[in-house]
Amino acid sequence: MSMLTHAHDSTAMLGRQLRRVRNTPGLLILTQTMPITMLLFFGYVFGSALAMPGAQYRSFLVPGLLVATAANGIMTGMFQAAQDVHRGVTDRLRTLPVSRAAVPLGQAVADVLVTAAGMVPFLLVGLAVGWRVEGAALEAAGAVGLLLLFRFATTWIGIFLGLLTGSEEAAGQLGGATFVLPLLSNAYIPTEGLPGWLRTVAEWNPISAVTTALRELFGNAPVPQGAAWPVAHPVAGSLIWCAVLLAVFAPLAVRTYAHGER
Repeated sequence: MSMLTHAHDSTAMLGRQLRRVRNTPGLLILTQTMPITMLLFFGYVFGSALAMPGAQYRSFLVPGLLVATAANGIMTGMFQAAQDVHRGVTDRLRTLPVSRAAVPLGQAVADVLVTAAGMVPFLLVGLAVGWRVEGAALEAAGAVGLLLLFRFATTWIGIFLGLLTGSEEAAGQLGGATFVLPLLSNAYIPTEGLPGWLRTVAEWNPISAVTTALRELFGNAPVPQGAAWPVAHPVAGSLIWCAVLLAVFAPLAVRTYAHGER
């Protein structure tokens, strides 16, 4: 199959996914308002209990919430893929003369586009509560690109798991467990005060590397001293994590879709 045909099939599947999002506005509103709600709640309630001044904590928190939202690509990717399998849509798509990679790729790209659009209201609220881009414009653009790359990688994890489970109920239950991942990272609090073993676990969490990279690129917080390698070198660590996740889960998702494995 030629690259042109593959690109055409992927674009068609991308359009299908975007229409799917348009037809479920409630889910879109929920995914956009949840990070804003968490920013206001954590920023004003938890922020008052931390050593950082409130506005400084909110600047620290905004990148963490952005990355935590990106990590939710696991949940959304898993639920949408499992929903298609459960309702027989995936079996019908397999009968069409389209590239086997086009369907999961279309879902992943559509998810990134929706995420990019959802960032806008969140960042506007962040500006309203005191967050600012303190770094250079080029570095800030790099932070946004890195964030979307991480979302793209996590969505492939979700697509693979959704195809594997093939059950909306199982995907919903497993997706709920992904909320633990940002808690075991530096998304909400600094890791310096954690016990040694827990700090190690948190700093080897990919979310911690990407969060630290965003804070550095936005100019919101310096790289912590004595951190594990991915956090001590956050941009390089984030790119490596994204490359590893894509190299593992994108082929697994395509193969699982192509062969109909559950």
